[in-house]
This record gives sequence, structure tokens and C-alpha cells, in this order.
Amino acid sequence: MLQPYAAREETSRGRLFDEEPSRFRDCYQRDRDRIIHSSAFRRLKHKTQVFIEHEGDYFRTRLTHSIEVGQVARTIAAALGLNIDLTEAVALAHDLGHPPFGHTGEDALQKLMAPYGGFDHNAQAIRIVTSLERHYADFDGLNLTWETLEGIAKHNGPVAGPVPYALAEYNARHDLELHTHASAEAQVAALADDVAYNSHDLHDGLRAELFSTDELAELPLLDGCFAAVDAKYPGLNLYRRRHVALRRFFGTLVDDVVTQAKGRLKELQPVTPDDIRRAGRPMVRFSDEIWEQLQVTRKFLYHRMYRAPDVVKMRSRVTKTVEGLFPFFMAHPEELPKQWRKEVAEARDETALARIVSDYISGMTDRFALQEWERLESLSFDRS
Repeated sequence: MLQPYAAREETSRGRLFDEEPSRFRDCYQRDRDRIIHSSAFRRLKHKTQVFIEHEGDYFRTRLTHSIEVGQVARTIAAALGLNIDLTEAVALAHDLGHPPFGHTGEDALQKLMAPYGGFDHNAQAIRIVTSLERHYADFDGLNLTWETLEGIAKHNGPVAGPVPYALAEYNARHDLELHTHASAEAQVAALADDVAYNSHDLHDGLRAELFSTDELAELPLLDGCFAAVDAKYPGLNLYRRRHVALRRFFGTLVDDVVTQAKGRLKELQPVTPDDIRRAGRPMVRFSDEIWEQLQVTRKFLYHRMYRAPDVVKMRSRVTKTVEGLFPFFMAHPEELPKQWRKEVAEARDETALARIVSDYISGMTDRFALQEWERLESLSFDRS
């Protein structure tokens, strides 16, 4: 049973373009399904979190991460009496706007796009689902509901400061109320993201042998998880021991989010979804104690994984790839694929061209970006 402050189809603010309702699915189920069937969602299979896509078959990709976030989000939403389908739609879409090479690629693209309105992956996700996906006869994009678009745009909180052009452009047509918090469902999707990556980055770091199980067992929260496993399963082999301990860590985070959210919601006593948006503070978050302990784990991951020598070496390579692709296409837009050259012909100025180039590069997978840069380097050499 849904709580009064949960999203419902009958109170949805609808879509930018009116459509006939589905006979079998409500509006949020349709949003989720359109996201799953989108080209951008499929490309997440070959975009990575920390490691480059071809470095190992067992490391998380943006696709597997998004599926894990969706699973966690559904669990938390169900526990809180929220709309599970809206929560899952936002969770599955939250990484659609990431360029190749994870945060390294985004950092490079942000610098390159600074003179042209900037680049932000959340804003780019909005651009993808409202414009760049072009498969439907009646509209560009996926024509998602207002609630799903709002969740994608501001699941991390109100959008403060300068609004990235990709978000501002759509918001001028369809006001997403960027100054407020998002729905409880979108807040759940954001915390599910935190739960998932804090857990799976530890898994991936262990598999890459960037740190040891014994080092993990000394971190806050994890020390108790390993101790509990050792007490219940003495003599368990190394791989099972660390897997079971990380499962307990995962469960601890989910339990904490649910407990904290229930307490905050009971205190606020919201009766509509808008009460959540106007609360002035997030309703779904970690406890202060768990949050402080997580910072120790994040600091550990930053130094031992995100800044590990091999990872830094690859960061340098992929940064040069993005920094090479962007000026090349700015100087030679005729080398863009045929469907993109039509956009170039309509570009009014350098800023419009830069945004087209940014859209193209940000949609690339890791492997395609590397292959494309090798091809263009050769082409550039031949021209010289």
C-alpha cells in the first residue's frame, strides 16, 4: 500500500506531449520500460565506473551498476511505501548522461565545455531522454513523465548555482522546479546509488588486488561485519568470507537508510508528494554515525583505488583521448557520422557546434572512443 506522500499515476503532472494511456501499464512503468529500451541504456554496457571497459569482464560497468541501483532502490521504496516503478525508473536513468571513461571522462569534458555552457552528467541525462533519443514518431526523446524527469534532474538535491545549459534548455519548456528537493522516490534512487557504489567499488578493488581483505577488515563498519562473519562461520575460506562480510556491509547501509527515512517521515508527517519537495531538507539519508564512518571508507577508496598508479596511468590516457576528440571534431565536423552532420549544418555558431560535438562524444562507449581516436589520429597524420 502506498503512503499518502507517494507518487501516483492519477496525480502525475503528466508528459510534455499528451499520449493515450496504456492498457496494461501505468505511466511510471512505461517510463521505466522506455528507459530500458533506449539506446543510451544499452550503451552503458560498455561504459565503466573506475576501470576501462576492456580491463576485465568482472568489473562493474555503468549498466550493471544501474541494475544494482535499481534493485536497491526498489527494496527501499517498498519498505517506505513509495512508488516502486517511479523509483526504479529514476534509478535506472541516473547514469545515462555519463560520458566514456567514468568521472575521468566527465572531468575532461567539463573543462572542454566550460566556454560553451559546461557539461554535467545529470543535465546530459535530461538532454538524452528529452531530445537525443529519436525513435518515436510524435516527439524527440522518450516523453517521460514530469516526476521521472524531475528525479533525474535533481535526485541529488535542488539545483543551485548556474544551471547547465542542457538542463536549463529543457527546464525553460517544462519547469522541473529545480529549486526544490525531488520526490521521496528520487531521493531513494540517490541513496541507492550511494549504497551500491560504496559496496561494489570494494568488490572491484579486491578483484583488482588494489588492497587486501585484511585492510578492509580494519575499516569502520566493515570491522564489525567481518567480526560477525568470523563468529558465525569460523574458518570460512577467503573468498566466501569477504563476500559474506560485504553482503552484511551492504545490508547495514540499506537498514540504516530505511530506519532514518522512516524517522524523518514520521517527524514531518507529509500528506502529499509536494510536502516532501518543500520540506527544505532530504527525507532519505544515512544517519550521521553511518555517514561519518562511510567517509573513512570513501577516503580509503580514493587513495587506494581511484588514485592507484595503474588507474592514474589509464586516467591520463583517456583524458588525452577526450582532449583529442573534442578539438578534432570542432575543426573537422565533416568527420562526424552522417546523422550528426545535419545538426552541424543547422548550428548557428561555435557554441551550438560545441554542444553537438559534446553530445556525440558523451554518447561514446569506452572502446569506441579509444578506437575512434586511433582512427582520427591516423587520419590527421595522413592529412598533414
